[in-house]
Amino acid sequence: MENFSLILAIVVVTALAFDFTNGFHDTANAMATTISTGALKPKVAVAMSAVLNLVGAFLSVEVANTISKGLVDETGIRPEVIFAALVGAILWNLLTWLVGLPSSSSHALMGGLIGATIASAGMGAVHGDALVTKVLIPAIAAPLVAGLAAMFATRLSYSLGKKADGKAAAKGYRTGQIASAGLVSLAHGTNDAQKTMGIITLALVAGGAVAPDSDPPTWVILSAGLAIALGTYLGGWRIIRTMGKGLTELQPQQGFAAQTSAATVILASSHLGFSLSTTHSVSGSVMGAGLGRKGGVVRWSTATRMFVAWGLTLPAAALVGALAEYVTGFGTWGTALVAVFLIGSSVAIWKLSRREVVDASNVNEPGETAAPAGVVTAAIATVTPPPPAGTAAEDLMATIPASSSATNDPTPSQATV
Repeated sequence: MENFSLILAIVVVTALAFDFTNGFHDTANAMATTISTGALKPKVAVAMSAVLNLVGAFLSVEVANTISKGLVDETGIRPEVIFAALVGAILWNLLTWLVGLPSSSSHALMGGLIGATIASAGMGAVHGDALVTKVLIPAIAAPLVAGLAAMFATRLSYSLGKKADGKAAAKGYRTGQIASAGLVSLAHGTNDAQKTMGIITLALVAGGAVAPDSDPPTWVILSAGLAIALGTYLGGWRIIRTMGKGLTELQPQQGFAAQTSAATVILASSHLGFSLSTTHSVSGSVMGAGLGRKGGVVRWSTATRMFVAWGLTLPAAALVGALAEYVTGFGTWGTALVAVFLIGSSVAIWKLSRREVVDASNVNEPGETAAPAGVVTAAIATVTPPPPAGTAAEDLMATIPASSSATNDPTPSQATV
């Protein structure tokens, strides 16, 4: 490689740091439901997810090419612009992790890139058609498609399991849930790890280290895969708690339906080169699975906070990215100032997180994220008829007190399903 300057090295290291935060931020996408239903122990789940994320990173480069070639005009981008974009993405990831909200790392990255690019080269350097067709439309469609698919898959699962033995059915769905969780992890590697590959490749092109329109070099693919796998292994326990317990209570049938639906949507988008938010897909499928079970509930207060975070992600990261780009424009000292700000802010957020530690030992406890069910959910639960007498669904529901549908307080039997 030629012209591998100091600023380019800083950009690559910062990109891998973002990839690391992406890993622990999005572990919940693959493993939250598996952990919450007891299908896998927390540490086993994140280790399995880490390995499959690494494998998935090598399966495709379509999404990486969308980031490096399709979203912005690479001829007008300097390495400092990429650095500024990554600052916006990392800080948003850390802030949403701190409060336990499953926002999109993908949109944080793209928002930071768009903001920094506009600040550097103007609106004309952003490819609006690619932004709309490969980012914004999938952002809206993914949770809807995954949610509807999960809702119907959940209903189908309960319908097919009516005559099955309750314990045998639950055991079978736990096994299926482990397999589907592995598929989500693999899909996450094919989609999210590639975004860092794309941003590093874009930086290499901007710095003159590789030719324009190049695919990600092998060392970029390997380093991005390892970074996201390491982040995944450490586990984003705060967001896992929200996804597994904060949105709804899931039984094995629902967990299997949610993960299978999400994995299908993510893999299809990776094949088409859509820079899809895996967080949106999985969150939508979890809510769909929650509504798919008769008497199931969704905590709309938590969901509303999550939707607000989704809407703020791209513009917030874009604003920080633009401000960071403005400061780096002052030269070396400006870039150094932005780097110090990033490190200081990251340390401050980490120290704040120590006030209430969430880890593998308490991830399945309700915590503050498990807000009571809202009026909409309570109304749905009230008008939904109970399952037919003598069915496996009734057997599985028998351990849940009648009041839990309204209050949605986790019971010991639910937590160990």
